[in-house]
Amino acid sequence: MKYYIIAGEASGDLHGSNLIMELKQRDHEADIRCWGGDKMEAAGAVLVKHYRDLAFMGFIEVIKNLPTIFKNLAFCKKDITNFKPDVVVLIDYPGFNLRMAKWIKQEGYKIVFYISPQVWAWKENRVNIIKATVDKMLVILPFEKEFYKKWNYEVEYVGHPLIEVIDEFNSRHYNQNPSSPKNIIALLPGSRKQEIEKKLPIMLSVVKHFPAYEFIVAKAPSLPTAFYNEILKGYPAVKTMENKTYNLLSVSTAALVTSGTATLETALFKVPEIICYKGSSVSYQIAKRLIKIKFIGLVNLIMNKEVVKELIQDELSEDNLLKELGLILKDKDKQNKIQADYAALYNLLSAGGHASAKAADAILRLIKPL
Repeated sequence: MKYYIIAGEASGDLHGSNLIMELKQRDHEADIRCWGGDKMEAAGAVLVKHYRDLAFMGFIEVIKNLPTIFKNLAFCKKDITNFKPDVVVLIDYPGFNLRMAKWIKQEGYKIVFYISPQVWAWKENRVNIIKATVDKMLVILPFEKEFYKKWNYEVEYVGHPLIEVIDEFNSRHYNQNPSSPKNIIALLPGSRKQEIEKKLPIMLSVVKHFPAYEFIVAKAPSLPTAFYNEILKGYPAVKTMENKTYNLLSVSTAALVTSGTATLETALFKVPEIICYKGSSVSYQIAKRLIKIKFIGLVNLIMNKEVVKELIQDELSEDNLLKELGLILKDKDKQNKIQADYAALYNLLSAGGHASAKAADAILRLIKPL
């Protein structure tokens, strides 16, 4: 069978790579082309476009890059037409993938959406596009099944793919750091240049207040060392790690994490965290008026309460970070409460099963019905 998979971000590359491995186990003749990254290519797909050439963050940034986005859409349509896949698998990345879904449906190809766009957060009417175009929606957050039920649209909950990824990592690295002093604070400022430039300097502002701790920045592999060196030049004691975020989280005492998948990864490694978000003023003001959810962090959204502190826009400051980081480092009651909530989160997300395997089975059922 021929599979065309479109992912536009680092997290989509990770989950797409695991999906590709599961598809290849079930279909030894699988011919897979993808938009994604190094992990999807390493899993055996032909990489057409890398996500580092696709990631535009914020309303203003998207508008500025519209010519590139339209060029990518046209190229993708041509590539699909030439490849003639049996199924197109869309992984999150809604701005691009929902546009493509309309055309893909018109052309008569089957569509599976693996990892739903966050239509429950904003632009809820995008569900109408999904209902009209997507043959099978596979969701990874437990509350999404109920959300879609309101729209009279049947979806399949497959569990969260991060569970299997982190469980597998922990099994390989079990007891690898038995004597680690655990005095490390991880800084995860994101993978896009724009967000790192806004958030990392603020994260670094607290370094001087915690001399007993070692601060380590998780670098995005798609960005050059010189970019980080410029931001870190006033912080000679701060170290960096590249392509080893899980290794870093596995030995960290606490973490400052930009909003996104990394907040959930941090929680699944049982690391107390502060969620940090700061965008351009215009993008933030637009988003504030459109987004309907109480929290921005996946941990808090899934648990439907504030498990970890969120510092958003103007709240993301040196003073607030100093206060909140001090609490999660020194307040035992707070630490115990966070760990109890993290345990409940893990149980909730693992209830769906092995996400990549269930997703691969669902895709094959669609294109090869019994």
